[in-house]
Amino acid sequence: MASSSSSRHSSNNKLAESENASAENSNNMSWGIELWDQNDNLAIHTNRGIDALDKYANFLRDRVAIETEYAGKLRRLVKNYQPKKKEEEDNEFTSMQAFRNLLKEVGDLAGQREVVSESLQLQIIQGVTLLSKTLRDDRKKCLSDGAMLQQNLSTQLSSLERAKRNYEKAYRDSEKAVENYKKADMDLNLSRAEVERYKTIMTSKIQQSDDAKNEYANQLQKTNNLQQQHFSILLPAVLSRLQELDEKRTRGIREFIIGAAEVESSVAPIIARCMEGIVKAGESINEKEDSFKVIERYQSGFTPPTDIPFEDLSKLDPDSLQDHYSNSMSNHLTMRGTMSANKIKKRVGIFNIFGSNKQRQIIEACITMKNSLTADGQKEDFSDLPPNQQRKKLQAKIAELQQKIAQETNARDGLMKMKIVYETNSSLGNPMTVEGQLNESEHKLEKLKIDLKKYQGYFERANQAQVANNSPQANRNQLQNGHRTSRHSNGSADDHHDEGDDQPDDAGSLSSSASPESGLGTSHTSLPGSGQGSANENAIGEDAYFETEVEPLQPLGTCRALYPFEASSEGSIPMNEGEELQVIEIDQGDGWTRVRRANDSNGWDEGFVPTSYIECTLYA
Repeated sequence: MASSSSSRHSSNNKLAESENASAENSNNMSWGIELWDQNDNLAIHTNRGIDALDKYANFLRDRVAIETEYAGKLRRLVKNYQPKKKEEEDNEFTSMQAFRNLLKEVGDLAGQREVVSESLQLQIIQGVTLLSKTLRDDRKKCLSDGAMLQQNLSTQLSSLERAKRNYEKAYRDSEKAVENYKKADMDLNLSRAEVERYKTIMTSKIQQSDDAKNEYANQLQKTNNLQQQHFSILLPAVLSRLQELDEKRTRGIREFIIGAAEVESSVAPIIARCMEGIVKAGESINEKEDSFKVIERYQSGFTPPTDIPFEDLSKLDPDSLQDHYSNSMSNHLTMRGTMSANKIKKRVGIFNIFGSNKQRQIIEACITMKNSLTADGQKEDFSDLPPNQQRKKLQAKIAELQQKIAQETNARDGLMKMKIVYETNSSLGNPMTVEGQLNESEHKLEKLKIDLKKYQGYFERANQAQVANNSPQANRNQLQNGHRTSRHSNGSADDHHDEGDDQPDDAGSLSSSASPESGLGTSHTSLPGSGQGSANENAIGEDAYFETEVEPLQPLGTCRALYPFEASSEGSIPMNEGEELQVIEIDQGDGWTRVRRANDSNGWDEGFVPTSYIECTLYA
């Protein structure tokens, strides 16, 4: 163990020594010394290095553009998929809530991408651009100084070369003059004066040669000194500046790359939290809870219909059989009158039970019903909804009114306390200033209490109607247990048999079928004259028919077909997508709406269409 630890310790020491040695060598490695003769290559290398820095800056700019575009597209994506106002009712489902939370987290992701884009632009790209400009200016100055030093050296070398050429020429001339003097001195034919002339020329040439030699020696010394200074001091200084410049560029790229990564890393925790939020949103989805909410939303409160009793006609007396036959004929004629507003044959007795007064009462009832509609097209007591939905709406309205009453009560109590304080100390204020506000608050409170009492009454009647009407057939006018029940505008059912009155109900006698497919409506707005007579009606013989023209019902509004519908049963009519129709009877909670449109034979076609297939606009 001791030997292994000592060997490991020695290896660590060797590694440290090698790193220190390499660091010292790197510090001693100088371009001015090692690359004294590579000025041109160094100029090319530094230029390529700065170009690489600019290339990295362009890469960052493209990266910023991508981040900005990505963030913008995420923003638009979130905006495009935000739930519309008509989809707000679906927000109670956990799946829709999770989707809204998902959109929120994606919006936060877009914000983080914008942070990355802005940080890269402000912190990195601007730094790279500034460094590149600084490096180019410093490099230009270094190269200019190096070129000047090289020019000075070249000039000195040229001077040395000229001095050397002059010295060589002067030396050759002096040697030639010496040779000519020797020849003249040995020539006996020349006079003494000629010999002296050659001697003078020789002396002059020797002097010129000596001067040229001295000049050459002087220039050589100057050149050597300048060259030594150039390659040992001046040029290394310039090359060292280039080296520092290039190292600064390299160090800058390293710092900028690390800085860009840190910018990305700084938003990583937030992005991770966004991902956690998305996962949490997904985990919050509860299919059972959503299924229960669907039941709460669409549960009508009706109970399935009971078994239809068997009618044994053989056990009925002839009079009852005749009445049953008359009733069947009346139902048949009523169905014909419902399906079309063309000319039809009807019994005089059946038609005469609806005189002009009866029609006027029906029209007034329709106008009253339309006036009682709320801003969203529903009745004030929500009786146009199924019983269960009606009770839920009424409960929500009662809770809303109770909250408003509590708020208004607190406001009134505050005003009363303020008035008492003002009456106690008049310097604080005039009690009459709050008298008007107090009266207004009392008026609002009284109105809210009246509305609360009204809606509580609606709720009690709705509960009573739910106990009495436990099947969908109870929402349509029908004969039950030998007596007639009718649906009024408030959604309640009255039993006329209990009152001992066997007279026909004005509203209930207009329709006698229990299903939309039969072609008969649920409200009192069915065609006049289509009702079934009661026991005390004056019936006319079955052969007493006459042809009359039935006036069409007043439309309650218009509707537009959202989807195409193919009529598959009697009582319904087909429609095309986008088709405009008239609403003559609103949905009574069974999912069907009665509509009308003009046909090619200058008449009207009437029937039922699914309420979910149309978009209604009721008249005010």
